[in-house]
Order: sequence, then structure tokens, then C-alpha cells
Amino acid sequence: MKTNLITREGFDRLKQELDFLWKEDRPEVTKKVTWAASLGDRSENADYQYNKKRLREIDRRVRYLRKRLEQVTVVDYSPQQEGKVFFGAWVEIENEQGDIKSFRIVGPDEIYGGAKNYISIDSPMARALLKKEVDDEFSVKTPEGYKEWFINVIRYHD
Repeated sequence: MKTNLITREGFDRLKQELDFLWKEDRPEVTKKVTWAASLGDRSENADYQYNKKRLREIDRRVRYLRKRLEQVTVVDYSPQQEGKVFFGAWVEIENEQGDIKSFRIVGPDEIYGGAKNYISIDSPMARALLKKEVDDEFSVKTPEGYKEWFINVIRYHD
């Protein structure tokens, strides 16, 4: 089950995508469909078929985004979070071998679309990190067994 939490930045990105699809992309594709339909035989008209398909994809994504934006809860930064790992935190961790990982804990809607170094609040790593502090040690269950990590840095701003 997906958590319905999202950062302010994530919400704004989904809203921008919805606005672009609805106000810019869809009207443009609709014009192309109308133009291609005016040429006659639609069964052999590649422009018509491609743009009709694109229109269906846009409409499906618009429906999803409208519904999802109503479901999610935006979690804004709060000063009480300082010093501990909560939703929206940037965290740097290190294992005993000296491997360092750095990422932000975000909602499941935010980990796609090229967002680098984001992990879902629903992931085992994020769950293991919650409420921990700098220098805390924690373990995460992986397919190879439990792995130990230490928290180096917790921050809430870039």
C-alpha cells in the first residue's frame, strides 16, 4: 500500500505536470487530431492514430494526477524535526566498509521521473531510519541479510 504523504516540492511537480498536460499538451494534440481527421480516411492515417493514442495517454495521466493530488497530504518542514530523521529529510549514512549513501526520504509519488537519490518512506531503509539521530547505528534487512549503517548527517534543506 502506498503512503499518501508528499513533500511540498513533490506536490508542486505533480501539479505542474497536470497543468502542462491539461493546458498545453492536450490542446496541442487535440488540434493535431482534428487536423488529421479532416484529411479523411482515418484507418490509414498515422498522424490521426498516433495522436488519438497520445490523447488517451494524456487523459489517463490527467485523471490519475487529479485523483492523486486530492489523496495526498503535503508534509512541510517543521523545526521540531531538526536532529532526527523524519519525512522529507536528507540523510547521509555510512557502513563499516566506508560506503556512503546520501538520499532524501519522500513519498512514493516522488521517486519516479528522474528524481536522483530519493527513496520512498515505504522502503525498508526509510522505515529503519525514522526517528534516528546523527551517530545512531541501525540495521536494515536486505536480501543478503541484515546490514549495519551509521547516520552521518541529517538535514532538511539543500
